[in-house]
Amino acid sequence: MEHIAIFRMSAMGDVAISVPIVTAFADQYPEVKITYVTRPLFAPMFAHIPNLEVFSPELNGKHAGLCGLYRLYKELKAKGIDGVADIHNVLRTNVLRLYFKGSGIPFAQINKGRIEKQALTRYRFKSFHPLKPSYQRYADVFATLGFPIDLTENYLLSPPDISETVQRMLSETVNIGVAPFASYEGKQYPFEKMCEVIQQLSAQYPNGKIYIFGGGKKEEEKVKQICLPNAENMVGKLSFKQELELISRLDVMVAMDSGNAHLSAMYGVPTITIWGVTHPYAGFYPYAQPIENALLADRTHFPLVPTSVYGKKYPKGYDKAIETITVEAILNKVREVINKEEK
Repeated sequence: MEHIAIFRMSAMGDVAISVPIVTAFADQYPEVKITYVTRPLFAPMFAHIPNLEVFSPELNGKHAGLCGLYRLYKELKAKGIDGVADIHNVLRTNVLRLYFKGSGIPFAQINKGRIEKQALTRYRFKSFHPLKPSYQRYADVFATLGFPIDLTENYLLSPPDISETVQRMLSETVNIGVAPFASYEGKQYPFEKMCEVIQQLSAQYPNGKIYIFGGGKKEEEKVKQICLPNAENMVGKLSFKQELELISRLDVMVAMDSGNAHLSAMYGVPTITIWGVTHPYAGFYPYAQPIENALLADRTHFPLVPTSVYGKKYPKGYDKAIETITVEAILNKVREVINKEEK
């Protein structure tokens, strides 16, 4: 094969998990051209790979529906694609699989491990043990295509070139990132308690800076409540490319089980993750991070954790599971990580 397509349309965290694997692939098979089919927003994550092109389909436009997907297939085929690594495995990519396989082009799909994940998250007769990490599931797809990837070494990214805008933001002492939001309530630390964490970090590192990352307008309004001289609201302030410039230069990131954790991890930034109704055993732990950086809900009091893979489903009262992680536990872990980095 000379030119493969990779399908991973969303979400940001899952695309970020793929970055080390695609980096390893490009390093070990430099003769193979890569077309990564995903959202245009995510292109800066792959800027370091010279033989990779990001192709962004118009899924709500000319590539919508069966006819649109056939048009997408024809456009990709015209690029000379002779192999496909589908690390998404959703309805759209399953339709595309029919088109590609119909023309004899090899098409490998991720095995998401749904049965094992159901066993891990069910309430009765739970099978509580670590499952294969997502990044390894991605690597398995390439192996199926005939490209085994050696992951003996960690493939961490170097910080990208820094713009003047981001350079001016950085502290010369300590730079701490905090991403207090998650897609579902069951895996989001109470905002009031997160504010307490930020206030205490601000007091402990008065010459450092704390950068608060978030999502949309709702999150921005919440972050505006935090008024501290060395805490900066980053919601909507930078382009995604600039956010990566900043995140890659943090001394530590504190995040939920969310996309921001995977962004910092791909640069090897020490990443402290706070887990509620989800759990690292499901395979979504940030790449190459020590498990000691995970702060977990107390399963003595909440034995059904994990209740779901993505945090959407949980029994009554389990939204409180994450509150078994104390503010002091988070602060202690941040201090521990920063002290270790300073040695």
